[in-house]
Amino acid sequence: MKQKWLFAAAMAFFSAFSLAADDVDISIRFYDKKVYHISGPSGEPIYVQVTLTNRSPRTYRFKLADERVFSIDFDIRNLSNQSLEPADYILRKRSESRNVYFREIAVESGESFSFVEDIRNYAALREAGSFMVQARIFPELFRGDSGAPGPLESNRLSLNLLPPALPGPDGIPFELDVETNALLVREKLPPDEVVAYMLTARQKSQWEKFFLYMDLEAMITNDAVRRRAWLAESGEGRRRMMAKYREDLKNSVADEDIALIPSEFRIENTSYSGETGSVVVTEWFQTGRITERRRYTYTFRKHDDIWTIQNYTVVRLGTE
Repeated sequence: MKQKWLFAAAMAFFSAFSLAADDVDISIRFYDKKVYHISGPSGEPIYVQVTLTNRSPRTYRFKLADERVFSIDFDIRNLSNQSLEPADYILRKRSESRNVYFREIAVESGESFSFVEDIRNYAALREAGSFMVQARIFPELFRGDSGAPGPLESNRLSLNLLPPALPGPDGIPFELDVETNALLVREKLPPDEVVAYMLTARQKSQWEKFFLYMDLEAMITNDAVRRRAWLAESGEGRRRMMAKYREDLKNSVADEDIALIPSEFRIENTSYSGETGSVVVTEWFQTGRITERRRYTYTFRKHDDIWTIQNYTVVRLGTE
């Protein structure tokens, strides 16, 4: 009788898991879609956002490890359908003799839970080419054996990996247009069109376009402290400063006002003559139900018939 009860309980558990798993969607997408290379500046990551959506009428629970390699894996295959070798990082983590700490995540009916992972930690991306990426979630953690329930599988993403980017004259790699894979080249645009181009790129999180018409040296040296550090550096040191400044802008560590994402913008005034100019723009920023309005004034300088942003000022106009 006891054996029958244990068998019935076990069947009920696996049945409930199966039903819940069937009603859970796992989807993945690139967190910041861009042109990816075999290796980028400072080992630039390839972030993928993983989303679990509960479509069942009941709460779905799963274990999420602090070390995510025990909760998720990425199957990355080339066009010959061959899986890439695991990255050194995941092999090292899974071979360590240590406790696996986790928290139980409860996803209510109709709700979703998301997190972001760098797929460079999961597969050895050593060659350029086209690949298919699929995530596998282990609700009861990865145990290296067949004792735990099988993983949940996501949709597939297409990943195009290009050879290493060529460095430009300032040491920063040339960028490609994520939509066309064409080399981004500055065009002879008037200042108001440059601002529209830059703000539209920021709305789409297209960093390569956002930086295209920005004079980073001028932006760095507008600050007195950074200017002294810049003047004290060698050519190589200045290239490192410029690369770090780009990353600081992307991470909202430096000059965060210019890197904010406007929900909309309107160009109010444009004036330029000779080699200098300015553009006044009203920008709106949405935070929950509150809309903040700011007035930006971007200053420009023209060199070789190309207008570039040198600096900016901001005036807060209140909320709506």
